[in-house]
Formats: sequence, structure tokens, C-alpha cells
Amino acid sequence: MTLTTLGRVGDVPEGEVRRFDVGGHAIAVVNLGGGEFRAVGDVCSHAEAYLHEGDVDVEDRTVECPRHGSVFDLDSGAPKTLPATVPVPTYMLTIEDDEIKVEL
Repeated sequence: MTLTTLGRVGDVPEGEVRRFDVGGHAIAVVNLGGGEFRAVGDVCSHAEAYLHEGDVDVEDRTVECPRHGSVFDLDSGAPKTLPATVPVPTYMLTIEDDEIKVEL
């Protein structure tokens, strides 16, 4: 695994999600607040919509697909609601010197 810099902490406001493309991966990075970030594959496993365009629920630690409303757990990538039944990939993140880095 290689650590790759996606961007800076300030690139992803608290409670929001941003897309980063790196090494052939489309990654949705979510800022849950308190210095806590999560990263999942940006493409919904059901209908190939972009999760970075969906709504984040910080309390439930989820992101909702904007197309059909599937909700994905940000810790496991598992769908919590239909119509999606397949998880999206998750990525290990670290914060170093104000940079968001992901393991690829």
C-alpha cells in the first residue's frame, strides 16, 4: 500500500463531502468534524451516481446517493438502505501536516 496525498484538510469543510481522483480511483472524502475524516468509493454500487453529490449525515456517519436514495455507512461502505445491496469500497485515511492522505 502506498500513501497518496489527496488534498488539504481545508479542502473538505466540516459536514461535507468532496471528490478526489487519484490513481484511477474516484474517492469521496467526508469530514465528520473533530478532525475525523472517512473515504469511500465515490460511485454508488447501485446505479453509478456520484456520492459526493449526496447528503452527509454526520451523526449517523452516512452518505446518501443523490439518484435513488441508498444510504451508505462511511465506516464500512455497506448500504444501509435499498436499492443498493453491494458495499462501496472504503479507504484508510491519515492526516499528516494538514494533508489528507489515502492508502491505495
